[in-house]
Amino acid sequence: MNSETPMALNQPFAPSLVQRKPEAKRVTAIASGKGGVGKTWLAITLSHALARAGKHVLLFDGDLGLANVDIQLGLMPEQDLGGVIATGADVGAAITHVDSTGFDVVAGKSGSGALSSLTRAEVSALRQGILDLSPRYDQVIVDIGAGIDATQLILASTGGAVLVVATDEPTSLTDAYAFIKVASRLTPKPDLRIVVNMASSKAEGERTYATLKRACESFLKFSPPLAGIVRRDNKVKDAIRYQTPFLTRHPNADAAADVEALAAALVKAAPS
Repeated sequence: MNSETPMALNQPFAPSLVQRKPEAKRVTAIASGKGGVGKTWLAITLSHALARAGKHVLLFDGDLGLANVDIQLGLMPEQDLGGVIATGADVGAAITHVDSTGFDVVAGKSGSGALSSLTRAEVSALRQGILDLSPRYDQVIVDIGAGIDATQLILASTGGAVLVVATDEPTSLTDAYAFIKVASRLTPKPDLRIVVNMASSKAEGERTYATLKRACESFLKFSPPLAGIVRRDNKVKDAIRYQTPFLTRHPNADAAADVEALAAALVKAAPS
């Protein structure tokens, strides 16, 4: 079995997962077992909602190799993670302030072989870079790639909250459960929370959450709480198409209200 598979994850970096430093509580990872669930859009919109609420926010694009935060925001950053890795610079050198949203971004580099092939040690160094930056901010949002490979799990293991994004599709629920299963076994008392995205209604979102919760309770003896439900909204595609922040283009949309409620709950749950 390849040493990079999740089954081997309890060997190389598990000891570091239990180091819960105070600054880690400022970091929230956005994860999903499956792609196509709106994870990056949610990370961007949540960061924007937090900034609109007066928080100093950093959005870190941790979807190594398939990064697209900059694309969705229409950014052309002077520096990105690809440059940081290539030059050995501090992660902070890649920070770009987004005037239109009020938050900062560390952009990735889409299609970068250098980023997608990082070793565990290099990914762990990126994670440490995130933690080193976190005291400068009220909230750090980390958009990690879909899946349960070592890279995703390392970046999700800051010790802060992890929002696991799922939809009502069976494959999304299955893969979200797989992520929760592996992540919960690597970290003592993990702060894993569920976000149901693209729900046809609040009631349908609650049913989707209940399905995932039952699976976790039955097989993992663990009950991840519901962080929020974001309703399906056709205006999301419009904002992405025009590379415009959703809360700027459609501030009164149902999905906008749902993400702002999620941001408010995240702020309320944050330790003082």
